[in-house]
Amino acid sequence: MKSVYDVIIKPVITEESMKNIQMKKYTFIVQRTACKQEIANAVEAIFGVKVAKVNTMQVRGQSRRQGYHVGRRADWKKAIVTLTADSKGIEFFESMM
Repeated sequence: MKSVYDVIIKPVITEESMKNIQMKKYTFIVQRTACKQEIANAVEAIFGVKVAKVNTMQVRGQSRRQGYHVGRRADWKKAIVTLTADSKGIEFFESMM
């Protein structure tokens, strides 16, 4: 069984994700094999909030060149977690605004 700390890898801190905080939408990089229910349970357990909805997407790694050699970055999975209206915000993101 996976630990809740294995499911959530790290938060995504971009301009677009910071705009979504006002609508109680938070963005995380998650384990590629994690399903929406596991992501929702992990966010609720770690941050103590109520999750209304989880949207996930597979992100393909970008190709990179180093001189003659061409390689690829790793593929990853992104989850956008929407909290319920009566839930408090996540303090980690709130401190960045």
